[in-house]
Amino acid sequence: MTIPPLADSGRRLMVDSGLASAHEPVDVTLVETLLEQHYRLRGRLKRLATEKDDTFRLTTGSGDHLVKVSPPGEDESVVDLQTAAMRFLEDTAPELPVQRVRLTVDGHDSVAVGTRILRVFGFVAGPVWAGANRDARQLAAAGEMLGRIDVALAGFAHPADGRGLAWDIKHFHHLTGLVTHTPDAGHRRLAGEVSRLFGEIVVPRLSGLETQVIHGDYSPYNVVVDPHGEPFVTGVIDFGDTVRSALIFDLAVPMANLLGRGQENPWQDACAFLKGYERVRLVEDSELALLPVAALARLTLRALITNWRAQRVPQRREYLLAHAKDDWTNVEQALAVALDEVVAQLR
Repeated sequence: MTIPPLADSGRRLMVDSGLASAHEPVDVTLVETLLEQHYRLRGRLKRLATEKDDTFRLTTGSGDHLVKVSPPGEDESVVDLQTAAMRFLEDTAPELPVQRVRLTVDGHDSVAVGTRILRVFGFVAGPVWAGANRDARQLAAAGEMLGRIDVALAGFAHPADGRGLAWDIKHFHHLTGLVTHTPDAGHRRLAGEVSRLFGEIVVPRLSGLETQVIHGDYSPYNVVVDPHGEPFVTGVIDFGDTVRSALIFDLAVPMANLLGRGQENPWQDACAFLKGYERVRLVEDSELALLPVAALARLTLRALITNWRAQRVPQRREYLLAHAKDDWTNVEQALAVALDEVVAQLR
């Protein structure tokens, strides 16, 4: 399949998502000053690798905190959307282990840093799901937690929740032109096949899918776990991709991260995750049939955006490529199973 270059709509999405701007590290001394002035916090700041914002672990005598400074170009309303979603869950479903936002001494959620926004969160200690050995029971537990979050977010709305976000799977068909930045011919062929499936199976159904505000990035790097205890999921972090979109796309994100991985059945872990999710929220058969293609689209999208970003932001190249190093292999393995067979597994 021949894929046209990135269209204007795709370029706009990349800009609106904060992915087109070069990284501008925030001054650490300024961050320290603001933390002391607005939060009465002092301690050791350790910079953490992230996709686009500036993130630090702040270690103090009374505990640890996570400090985030939004990326250049990210609209204040988008930052407020993320914070509001976390506040909503804290108020309406306090039992969920969602990362908490810390108020300033004046009772505000954030502090302006020029055109950027600084926020402080509670630090959720523990290993992330990506580094844990995952059996079927634990995969189901992770799926159940996402189901609980989706159910809890059903009543949430925000003026910025309709924002354009490149990571939102509903825009996949506008971004396949990113494949021109993928040097490997075999990878471009895989992208073309996923693009064809998405155009034929998902795009005609987009307008009829059930939608609400979703977490948007329930990935193994945003879920903190206790590998040897109960509950398995002890924290859900990073609401940076919160957006109003199809509910099945929230589910497709973690399923995409579970595809392939060198297993004989490349869909087995994704199926185990879905079974846990459906303990809380059933997926209609008509939408269930779209899930395999949505998951493939998400995995392909990450590979495409990663290649594009690694060229534009070389200082973050290592971080970006590390998170997507096996994506094309996993896409190929998952595509090798006929879609009707995958849907039968999911059911």
